[in-house]
Amino acid sequence: MKKIYKLKIILFILLNLGSYSMAENNFFEKGKSKYDEQKYEKSKFLFQRNIVFNPKDQNSYLYLAKIYNFEENKKEEQKNIDTVLLLDPKNEEANYMLMEIELKRSNYSKVKELADNFSKICNKLCDKKNSILESLKNLEPKNKS
Repeated sequence: MKKIYKLKIILFILLNLGSYSMAENNFFEKGKSKYDEQKYEKSKFLFQRNIVFNPKDQNSYLYLAKIYNFEENKKEEQKNIDTVLLLDPKNEEANYMLMEIELKRSNYSKVKELADNFSKICNKLCDKKNSILESLKNLEPKNKS
């Protein structure tokens, strides 16, 4: 009798763990779908919900940063980009977004440092580095003699 009871408990636990992991993935996928449909409020909610279940999901933070960029909420955008880079310092898209933020702030030294690092990690967005470097030339301090 005890064996049947233990088996039922183990089966119940396994089924619940499986449904939680499916829910985590489902929140991100639904959020991505809503993001693609440009339903940013709904997607934001779903990405935040995914983070509750999976606080180390860098993709949810990245998409939240994109949404906050669209909403022009620079503080939240920066916070989410920083979280992505904390979880994955080599995240190409987050590094690029950070370069754009620093470029808008006219922070020459930080953009130069980020551009140098970006050269080492870029795979898909390498062509965008050239546009950043071109913009950087406009920021470069003039040598006064």
